[in-house]
Amino acid sequence: MPIDIEKLTNTLLEGEEDHAWELIENKAELMENSHLTFEVLTSAMQLVGKLWEENKITVADEHLATTTCDYVLSRYAYTKKKSKQSPNGKRALFLCIDQEQHYLGLKMISLLFEEYGWETRLLGANLPLEYAVHTVKKWQPSVVGISVAILYHAEQLKNYVSELGTLQSQPEILVGGRLASNYDLTKYCSENTVLVPGLKEIKLWLEEQKGDVSNHG
Repeated sequence: MPIDIEKLTNTLLEGEEDHAWELIENKAELMENSHLTFEVLTSAMQLVGKLWEENKITVADEHLATTTCDYVLSRYAYTKKKSKQSPNGKRALFLCIDQEQHYLGLKMISLLFEEYGWETRLLGANLPLEYAVHTVKKWQPSVVGISVAILYHAEQLKNYVSELGTLQSQPEILVGGRLASNYDLTKYCSENTVLVPGLKEIKLWLEEQKGDVSNHG
């Protein structure tokens, strides 16, 4: 890694927004590579989660780290606006299922899509199914990205995939999040669902879509 993850983690836990940003900004390889930057931030937040599971930090500490990381992501996205690819005319909608609060990974994926020329909407954490369906019907995205991080939410995932799959617009459904990287979620998904366990798989998928657009352009 091109950065001290433990140092970055401590900075996030202290809520030091500007310092956390400087750690990213001072690494040229991070400023040039969104995928690498998001991997670094993901590693730091995974360490935050581990510390919380071990009762070494409080829920308040975890929330502070999350909001600080969110700040860094937003600032990073602003600096990358000029390097976005030309619009490809496609839309992608991103959401966390009901009661699912972990949204940072979803935000990273949304930002990656934007860099590849997609128009995106990030609905964030804890979105009930009825509102997901309503928004998809109204906005007509070609892709819906769903994040799930906790095992006992997996059964709910099945409902989201099933109902969204019946819509007339037939959006492609991508499922990711921490749970997707640790468990086989196939039984909760349809044959047309794409499982994307991590950022590498998302980037590969985006490159493939970019190739399809070029081949049909």
